[in-house]
Amino acid sequence: MTQREFFAGIVEGATITEEQATFAVEAIAKLDKRNQSRKDKPSKTAIANEPIKARIVEVLTPAEDAPTIVATAATIATMAEITTQKASALCRQLVEEGILVAGDVKVKGKGKCKGYTLAPSEDAEA
Repeated sequence: MTQREFFAGIVEGATITEEQATFAVEAIAKLDKRNQSRKDKPSKTAIANEPIKARIVEVLTPAEDAPTIVATAATIATMAEITTQKASALCRQLVEEGILVAGDVKVKGKGKCKGYTLAPSEDAEA
């Protein structure tokens, strides 16, 4: 059965045949397989962003015996030498991954902004 025959049968409102049902099930399986392979493979942009994410984590890592660093996306962008928009997007991704924690920070002249800091490590909690 071709896709044209399948869709024509649906449009005509004819009773779904066993052949059409089988075709639909196979088509859904193909879509699921294709979507899963896309999901498992990182995009070129994601691959290119990995070193930048590492740089952001490096920027937010305090020196030994230093207080925790909390920085806005604009500050991170300056230190990591990227745009503020890119820093903000990558910080959100790092929050989703559990590497950073986001919170509100008061910024003089701006009010409240989102600030990012490293998530507490499991070693520090133990």
